[in-house]
Amino acid sequence: MSPTQSPARAILWMLAAVAFFSLMDAGMKLLSASYPTLQVTMLRGAASLPFVLVWVLASAGPRSIIPVRWGLHLLRGALGMVMIGCFVYALRTLPLSTAYTIYFVAPLLVAALSVPLLGEHVGPRRWVAIGIGLVGVLVVLRPGVNGLISFPGLMVLLAATAYAVAAITVSLLTRTDTPQSMVVWFLLLMALGAGVLAWPQWQPLQWQHAGLIAGMGLAGALGQIALTRAFQLGQASMIAPLEYTGLVWVIGWDLLLWDKLPDRWTWAGAAIIVASGLYLLHRERIQRARQKLPLDHP
Repeated sequence: MSPTQSPARAILWMLAAVAFFSLMDAGMKLLSASYPTLQVTMLRGAASLPFVLVWVLASAGPRSIIPVRWGLHLLRGALGMVMIGCFVYALRTLPLSTAYTIYFVAPLLVAALSVPLLGEHVGPRRWVAIGIGLVGVLVVLRPGVNGLISFPGLMVLLAATAYAVAAITVSLLTRTDTPQSMVVWFLLLMALGAGVLAWPQWQPLQWQHAGLIAGMGLAGALGQIALTRAFQLGQASMIAPLEYTGLVWVIGWDLLLWDKLPDRWTWAGAAIIVASGLYLLHRERIQRARQKLPLDHP
């Protein structure tokens, strides 16, 4: 283990990151009842940006945000608009817990997309895990009114797909750009792009929402900082599964703010998706361990 790593602290930071992001998502859902989808998307980026800039300037300095690969930053900003926009649209009608359950398919999509986009190898067992995870999504989507797949559920699936592609761009950007530049330009480009698109239907901001908007921005910024610290202190294969603890938080927010609990299909789909995701991470850990073995190992 690297001397800079601390598994216990990494776990605490990751748990904090998941909690902050769930709080941010609850704020977006509350705001989606009063503002158009693209306006909420703009507020998501703009409200977090000042807090993130304070963190960047205090930790790494202004030079750390100078971008190197502009094209990938622009692509990631566009994907961010799709990701947050589709997610916010779905939150208008879906409980947070249902949206999170469908969104948990994102790590499976990252694994699948790493083959054509990054040239990585995914073995047959991992392909089976990906397929089972998608079955879990269908379990959540299918038992709607008259057995029809819900459009908001499909929007969450689109958001998860955009997230997966954006995650691939992150793996490419880390070769040349700093984490600080990726966070700052992601938020800035998403806010600018969504703001331009939201302008024709812009609704005046209400003063009573000022605290909610600021809280959403602060929660998003703290989540990003905690996530960065978690990955600095621990191995990704160890802390990534902790993302599933977000389901506990959003069930609590659903019950507290909207007096709702997941139905049986959401519970069943969540179990399938989480199990397949954990198995996928388990196989990835095995593959990495094998790659580190000496060449003469039997």
